[in-house]
Amino acid sequence: MVKPARPDLFVPPKLAPGDRVAIVSPSWAGPGVFPAVHDLGLQRLREIYSLEPFDLPTTRKVGATAQERAADVMSAFTDPEIKAVMASIGGDDQITILKHLDPAVLRANPKPYFGYSDNTNLLIYIWNLGIVGYHGGSTMVHLGRPGAMHPVTEQSLRTALFESGEVLLAPSPDFTDEHGDWADVASLDREPNMRPGTPWRWGGHAVSVTGPSWGGCLEIVDWHLRAGRWLLAPEAYAGCVLMLETSEEMPSSTFVHRALVGMGERGLLEQFSAVVWGRPKAWDSINRQTQEERDAFTEEQFNTVDRVLDTYHPGVPRVFGLDIGHTDPQVIIPYGGQITVDRIREQVHVTY
Repeated sequence: MVKPARPDLFVPPKLAPGDRVAIVSPSWAGPGVFPAVHDLGLQRLREIYSLEPFDLPTTRKVGATAQERAADVMSAFTDPEIKAVMASIGGDDQITILKHLDPAVLRANPKPYFGYSDNTNLLIYIWNLGIVGYHGGSTMVHLGRPGAMHPVTEQSLRTALFESGEVLLAPSPDFTDEHGDWADVASLDREPNMRPGTPWRWGGHAVSVTGPSWGGCLEIVDWHLRAGRWLLAPEAYAGCVLMLETSEEMPSSTFVHRALVGMGERGLLEQFSAVVWGRPKAWDSINRQTQEERDAFTEEQFNTVDRVLDTYHPGVPRVFGLDIGHTDPQVIIPYGGQITVDRIREQVHVTY
């Protein structure tokens, strides 16, 4: 039996000032509920990056069907005037649009796709087609950040949009996992309260490894473990760098344990050459944990990951606490691009 090969991963062309960028809502049409936040994100794409963003028919259409949202994604990829596609925000049902996409057409029209959270669905889908996407970026969160974009996010997105080459990542000097009330338009003028940044936590063997990234939001990856439809055979991920983070749903350590054990029993965890884990969001407007509770939540999550990795892939190099997910700032990571995890020097390099 021939083992499945990993797809040949292609990096779509970079953008130039003045390029048109399609904004889509393949999950929740947040721009239709909080238009001021979305409009602020569009404004910054114009003013900071000199791009020309525009909405597609379902970007602000609350309740659009899966078929309608899929049609917008197809339109964005096939229109030759559009040079990149960016999600407005995540949601909770993007997996339902995947069966309405045409893989042959998408493969023939590769473009940079930006999104995270529920957009892990589309990132997995286009990775299977050999298209490198970008884990991160959304008009309503980090582009629409109150007050101003965080400089770490601003530079990271600029690199992902326009530049090529290898970048050495570093912990952000400050961060927050809190967010304001989008219903309060006046709050968009006030920058969030930030905390001092924290160093990354390292583990595993003292080696340096390089491979293409795969993963995303753990809750969505777990969804795919259950559905099974869009995952490749475990051997297709051999040598990849597993990149995971958790969402504002703040999954318990029990959930994290079960999701990772599921990956281990499927034969997935042993395939990855290294693991990169994002800083968990440990506060939400519904679950306003104290600082002590947040620190304990983070520590418990990291310890849980360590225990599962030590069971299924002992010694695999790992680094925890990167700003690659639902916290602020956000570093945009090529999804399928090369990541070097250097446990010897305790460095992470990303090729854009």
